[in-house]
Amino acid sequence: MNSSTDFKFDISLSVLNHLGRNLYRNFITVVGEAISNSWDADAGNVWIYIDRDNGNFAIKDDGDGMTATDFQDKFLTIGYSKRKTGQFRSGAKERPFIGAKGIGKLALLSCAKKINIITKTESTDYVGGVIDNEGLDEAIKQELKPDQYPLGTLKRDLFEPYIRDHKKGTIIYFEDMKEDIRNTVPYLKKLIALYFRFSLIDSSFKIYVNDELVSPSDVQELSDATEFLWILNEINDPYVKALSRLKADPITLASEITIRGFLATVVLPKDLKITGTEEKIGVDLFVNGRLRERDLMKHIPTARVVESYLYGQVHFDELDSDGKDRFTSSRESVLANDEKYKALLSELKNSILPKILDQWDKLRLSREEDGDDENSRKSKKSRKALSLYKLASEDYSDASGGKGGKTNTWIRGLRPDAEFNIPAYVDCFLSENLIRKYVSDKGVSHTTRSTNEITEYKELENKRKADANISFDISSAGDLGYLGMDTLAHMVDGEPKQDQASLARDAIEYKPVRNAVGHTALLTDEAKRKLTTVYENIRARINTLLKGE
Repeated sequence: MNSSTDFKFDISLSVLNHLGRNLYRNFITVVGEAISNSWDADAGNVWIYIDRDNGNFAIKDDGDGMTATDFQDKFLTIGYSKRKTGQFRSGAKERPFIGAKGIGKLALLSCAKKINIITKTESTDYVGGVIDNEGLDEAIKQELKPDQYPLGTLKRDLFEPYIRDHKKGTIIYFEDMKEDIRNTVPYLKKLIALYFRFSLIDSSFKIYVNDELVSPSDVQELSDATEFLWILNEINDPYVKALSRLKADPITLASEITIRGFLATVVLPKDLKITGTEEKIGVDLFVNGRLRERDLMKHIPTARVVESYLYGQVHFDELDSDGKDRFTSSRESVLANDEKYKALLSELKNSILPKILDQWDKLRLSREEDGDDENSRKSKKSRKALSLYKLASEDYSDASGGKGGKTNTWIRGLRPDAEFNIPAYVDCFLSENLIRKYVSDKGVSHTTRSTNEITEYKELENKRKADANISFDISSAGDLGYLGMDTLAHMVDGEPKQDQASLARDAIEYKPVRNAVGHTALLTDEAKRKLTTVYENIRARINTLLKGE
């Protein structure tokens, strides 16, 4: 291992500090930059080793590696771009370069007190050095020039566990993390599987965390919870192919712009939460296989409920196809004013998402699940009724006999009537109790009819209470609680006149069907239409009365 060469940064140390030592906000971003560098180096494998107890971690790859000249002129030269020779590397795999500005390596300086780097080609020995952030801070404070701050000397023992059978490539060892490595191996594997797609879609590139291969199985929970799927133009992704529990066939959405990918929804919003964290899986943007922006929906919010169920990956390689740099200095998002980026957001907002919003609602309702209340396909009353019906029907799940059981068939058969009867009962409940409140507040006098009806129903109630051995009061509405809409309306309007619209007249037509609803009867279609029409008249009349207050 040769570290005798005095390697130095090729940039002003103060500029180095301002440019980005604190640019990268989280551990997974740092890991991502290292993975991207390995991809660009034509690596076939990347190994990530986490030592949570001691706050250290290492990243190793089997890429091309660097000579001493390469290490100085390329790695330590901030701003050196691999793309000088074109968008694609000329190696055997002909991969598109991910790195562009040559400042991504600054991520490696942001998370640990010491960063130890060794690298070798097939024909050279290891070269490298140590970047000590405390020493670098002091050098910046003293305004030293780059040639006055050489990298530190390597300690071979740090790399002993990693150099066996390592013929070429780069190894970076991070000592003394600035923040605790709280992430577990399963959590890291899940994030890598989600956010570094080339770990899954390119069979020539594999990522390991503590020697465990990152694979689609690391996001199995999300896969199992995925309910519906939309394919954008096309996508070749093992994760999508492994979605075995979809509740409907995938839907292909064509787009005139050259995007590809998928959008999907889960059964419940909680299915998008990453266990043990505050993070939520969303709709992410990828360019040439690299995550470029998380949560695209924050730029095009719909304020519709489907957003809390939606995730996916939009691949738009055209953002990195013409040599123009469209990415922010942090490399974590796209420049908001870029025309191609705005075209992408417009396509999602105005074409793709409206279709998904409507289709999701239709698919959810077909499965007797809550959909989008803002969709005009069904009224909000009907949707809430179906939600209540579904919740109530779960009380009989033990007796339903499964999906094909007789009881379950009966329950499903009651759904259309429940969708009508539940709101109809609420309408009756509200309208009649509002009239009772009005009569009481106005001191409307009882009629002979209302007095006789109260007496009749009190006697009947007392007999039934005696049969049931009940001694407590049942209704809290007093005497008016014994009166139905027809008698209450008679108290307000008097005898209905044949040639004059009135609450009393509508209440006479209302009573038979209202009584059927109150007694949980199933209504004919004609009865449903009658109840709906008459109730509209009653509601209008009650609103007129109440507005006079």
